[in-house]
Amino acid sequence: MNQDIINEIINQDYSLITDKIEKFIESEIKKNQSKGIILGLSGGIDSAVLAYICKRKLKDKTLAIIMPDTTTTPNSETEDAIKIISTIGIKHKLIDITPIVNEYSMYLQPNEKAKGNLRARVRTNILYYYANIENYLVLGSSDKSEHLIGYFTKFGDGASDLTPIVSLYKLQVREIAKYLGIPENIILKKSSPYLWKDHEAEKELGIQYEEVDSILYCLFEKKLSVQETVEITKIDKKTVEKIYELNINSEHKRLLATKPDR
Repeated sequence: MNQDIINEIINQDYSLITDKIEKFIESEIKKNQSKGIILGLSGGIDSAVLAYICKRKLKDKTLAIIMPDTTTTPNSETEDAIKIISTIGIKHKLIDITPIVNEYSMYLQPNEKAKGNLRARVRTNILYYYANIENYLVLGSSDKSEHLIGYFTKFGDGASDLTPIVSLYKLQVREIAKYLGIPENIILKKSSPYLWKDHEAEKELGIQYEEVDSILYCLFEKKLSVQETVEITKIDKKTVEKIYELNINSEHKRLLATKPDR
């Protein structure tokens, strides 16, 4: 792996980036005549970054909802989310989605992967329920890495009104987390949506985020071909091709519903 590429990715002005994100959210609240913003807080790094950014200037206009499913979400994740709340002091609700998912499951054909995606969609339903009540905008926590390879649930965590960190690769999210003062244990923990038991992103993908981001950066920022990306990153061709194919095959998840030509 080419460390120079990784350095290119992470060497950014995170103060400037943070200011731009804040101004973007403030502008959208005003433009949409909204009263504030709402986000799902998991205890992971992406939602933690959103929460820490929102508390700087939008603390009184932010609601975080912690939504564990106790059958799949480790207690440590919920504990980390609660610690974040206690540190930054934004409004929050804690809702265990286990009974909701179980109620669905009573009437549905068993399938663990589909049930995992159902968990993500239940969480989004809850966010929009409270967004309706409060006249809030829903913040999505997808970063650029996840967005480009389709590592999100369509109409689940991929559904939102605003996506403030979607221009940041996962490695950049880790760096902005350091700038914001997010606890090291959250920055260093393995990323996971915990859609099923022992679910880890890198384990499911079979690729480390250092490789994912290096490949995506070369393909999309440097506009290199697959072969050129292999040569400059020094990453195995099969791995580069896998990331390229994940991007192509997940295009439908990033687009509005398609319609036939008239």
